[in-house]
This record gives sequence, C-alpha cells and structure tokens, in this order.
Amino acid sequence: MFVTMFAAFLLQVFTRYILNDPVAWTQEFVLIAYIWIVFWCAAFLLREREHITFDMFYLALPLAGRRVLAIVLTALTGIAFIVALPATVDFVTFMKIEKSPVIGLRFDFLYAIFVVFVIAVAISAVVRVWRLLSRSWQDELRTNGDFEP
Repeated sequence: MFVTMFAAFLLQVFTRYILNDPVAWTQEFVLIAYIWIVFWCAAFLLREREHITFDMFYLALPLAGRRVLAIVLTALTGIAFIVALPATVDFVTFMKIEKSPVIGLRFDFLYAIFVVFVIAVAISAVVRVWRLLSRSWQDELRTNGDFEP
C-alpha cells in the first residue's frame, strides 16, 4: 500500500511540475491509501508494546500489580470499543450517501477499514484479558515487554 501511495505521489509531482498538467485523482488516492494504511497497521500489525504508553506508574508496580492493572485497562479498552461498535457501523453505513469528490468512491467503502479496526481492537482486548487471566499470565506480560527477567 505504501508503494502504490508513493507511486501516486510521484505521478502527481511529475504531472504537476514536468508536464504542467496535474491529475486530480492522485491526491485523493494518496489520502485514501493513507487512511487504510493507518487503520490496517493499527489493527493488525502493531503489538501492545509498540503503542505509545505512559507507563512510569505501571512499571513501578510489582508484577502482580501490573497484571491487575493490565486486566482492568485492557478490559476497559475492549468494553469501550465494543460499546462504540454499533454507532461506528451505523455512521459508516450512513456515509454511503457521500462520495469522494474526484474518484467517486463511496465514503462507506472508504471508512469501512475503521469498522475493521474497532472489531480488531475489541477482539485483541478480549484475547489479552483471557491470557492475563490464564495460568501463564506471566508469558503475556513477557511478550508485551512488561516483564523483567
């Protein structure tokens, strides 16, 4: 997706500054590709420890305290995303009435990736809470960089 986004960007630069006849669709395509890249990567490629965190208090806790805090905060995140899912789906499906100005892509297709993102975050939160409640909960903290050997 980055390659196609970069190719469209280069095409825009070429047509604007070399041919002096810019094509309009490239800017819109780059924006759409960027939206999809951001939400796809956040949903499926970033692990828990790769997100930005403020963890000075968390790291000061003993291991059992980290487990409890991780369970509570992950559960709250999962619940928030699950509660937001119906309204998110409703709004994205409502956006079918709008189209992008140049390409003419319906906005419900454009922002469908956000629904996928919300579902993926909710599922990953449920899975993490499950792992933190299991007997091998220390492995879950270890894989997320929360554990000192």
